[in-house]
Amino acid sequence: MLPPRNPDETLKARGADTRPANRFDRLSTEREHDGWDIPEETGLLRTEVTEERPRSIIARNRSPDVPFDRSINPYRGCEHGCIYCFARPSHAFWGMSPGLDFETRITAKTHTAELLAAEIARPSYRVAPIAFGTNTDPYQPIEAKRAIMPALWRVLLDWNHPASLVTRGQTVLRDLPLLADMASRQLLHAGVSITTLDADLARAMEPRAPTPATRLRMIRELAGAGVPVRVMVAPVIPVLTEPEIERILTAAREAGATHASTIPLRLPLEVAPLFRDWLHRHRSDAAAHVMNRIQAMRGGKDNDSRFGHRMRGEGIEAELMLQRFRLAKKRLGYSEVTPKLDCSRFAPPPAPGQQLALF
Repeated sequence: MLPPRNPDETLKARGADTRPANRFDRLSTEREHDGWDIPEETGLLRTEVTEERPRSIIARNRSPDVPFDRSINPYRGCEHGCIYCFARPSHAFWGMSPGLDFETRITAKTHTAELLAAEIARPSYRVAPIAFGTNTDPYQPIEAKRAIMPALWRVLLDWNHPASLVTRGQTVLRDLPLLADMASRQLLHAGVSITTLDADLARAMEPRAPTPATRLRMIRELAGAGVPVRVMVAPVIPVLTEPEIERILTAAREAGATHASTIPLRLPLEVAPLFRDWLHRHRSDAAAHVMNRIQAMRGGKDNDSRFGHRMRGEGIEAELMLQRFRLAKKRLGYSEVTPKLDCSRFAPPPAPGQQLALF
């Protein structure tokens, strides 16, 4: 059971409602009335951003069911506040709650461009696409002020280094000239996540993420600039968003998406109780139905973390969902082949004053 909301905090546009202890906490705390009748001072819970200068910026990954082996996440935590976010449990490693802390206590990594340039300049480095947005969104709201991403794109452009991007943050359009330049060299493809076309549901479920209409506009502008765009119908939530699979694919195709992917809802570790709590607060009439359908795809449990199963689910429910997705994708003319990124151009940028080669 989750702890009650702190009555001294006023929440505005937050996904979680409380701060459950993380799985590493040895102690738990409970609020107790002090016996005084003096009202406590209340205040709006605001986002806190701290800075960190990491020693490296490229994270390595050996998971057998993801299509990349390296990624960059400029931020830890995500202000979008999506209640189902599989990255929430990562906050526990830093002694914070995967609940409200995940969406209100954000860490911004500094000097990332310098770190990236140094890491890919090492003689031992072997080029392969770097994935952005694999854990938390690099274009979450605070990126509008922090502007970490443009410098990273410039480093990749200088070195002709390929990359992929997953986002739902509209600040990505600020960097459209850089992304278009990357795409013109076959160095980039982008994914835009659309969970629902229902603005009210999106506002409750993804409180600080752009509206569905804005995300369709993002697809349209990225595609118009020559960036290959994949619509990510993910996560698909049984009962709540599953009926929209075909509508989302249709709208995204009309906006210019050429590729599509999907993943059924995952509820790892602390995410499951947070999502259950959200259901009872926002969709209490459907809560039992939603969880029964989720468990039907996860072997009777809230989650199945096994490689090869976590991204697909299993059983009749999962197979029917995937068949619907595949049929709609084929009918709408989505490509089955993801654009191949060009690793052959990778090379150090010319030194200051160095003459460029003619051929």
